[in-house]
Amino acid sequence: MSVLAYLGPEGTFTHAAALAWPGHDLLPCASVHDVHAAVVDGRADRGVVAVENSVEGYVVPTLDTLLSSAEVVAVDETVLDVGFDAFVLPGADRAELVVATAHSHGLAQCAAFVARRGLAPVPASSNAAACRDLAPGQVALGPRLCGDLYGLETLEESVEDFRGARTRFLLLGRRREAVAAFAPASAGPAASGGDAAADAGPWRTMLAITPVVTGPGVLARITAAFGAGGVNLSSLITRPVKAQEGQYVFVVTVDAAPWDGGARSVLEDLLRAGDSLKTLGVYPARGELDEDVDLDHLPAGAVQAGSDAAALRDGLLWG
Repeated sequence: MSVLAYLGPEGTFTHAAALAWPGHDLLPCASVHDVHAAVVDGRADRGVVAVENSVEGYVVPTLDTLLSSAEVVAVDETVLDVGFDAFVLPGADRAELVVATAHSHGLAQCAAFVARRGLAPVPASSNAAACRDLAPGQVALGPRLCGDLYGLETLEESVEDFRGARTRFLLLGRRREAVAAFAPASAGPAASGGDAAADAGPWRTMLAITPVVTGPGVLARITAAFGAGGVNLSSLITRPVKAQEGQYVFVVTVDAAPWDGGARSVLEDLLRAGDSLKTLGVYPARGELDEDVDLDHLPAGAVQAGSDAAALRDGLLWG
């Protein structure tokens, strides 16, 4: 049976996400880097890592691992609803609780609870590890299943700041295998005889774009190229080029496969402009984007069209 590596230990959200791809032996790993290494050295056939949370944004270790790896790419995705319960050791004295522990993203998603309880936040390698290694005087924040898994008492349920948060997870595979699997699709449905990969859409592609020549208008040129090509650019973030002051990699996610006509034309134009391109992942779009923006979730103090003069002055710092 094939092996699927994931960020462990048992009980993490990544463990739950790994169950979306059944039929594997599961291999818990201590870090995102270890998941990647397990896929590269053959201890695992695939790996599962979190890439983006709808509250805290992108998971930087996952992005940096994909950027630095010549051997691993994302080949599928799944989206998981996430919520946190607060756990203590059985019989714990509530008056002696002084620390809240979880993954750094978990602590950030439960910041109001941590502040209300007057707890000191202490990051752990994962939410499940915080529950597994829970010590006297600590409160662990993690998935509900960790209570039974590690024999803990529930202090409070659903302590996250925002209900309905979701995390997107990527399935990692070896690049050479992905290239072989997608080769018929990249030739087009006609050439592939109706290959399943070519017909599976909609697709998403994650790309790293590094402008070799920088200057005014570089980012505008790149984003305009996707718009002109009719390719939806659903996400754009920056990561620094390592040890290069003021130089950045643009990590973009587009709603298309790289072999689609419009996307392929855009990528060819970027290459002609001298940009460096790297595909970080190509996968069927499993998680749907929210169609509308909930106005209650806009940045605090944001102003909109039709706002009165005082709101414009305060929100935009106009005199």
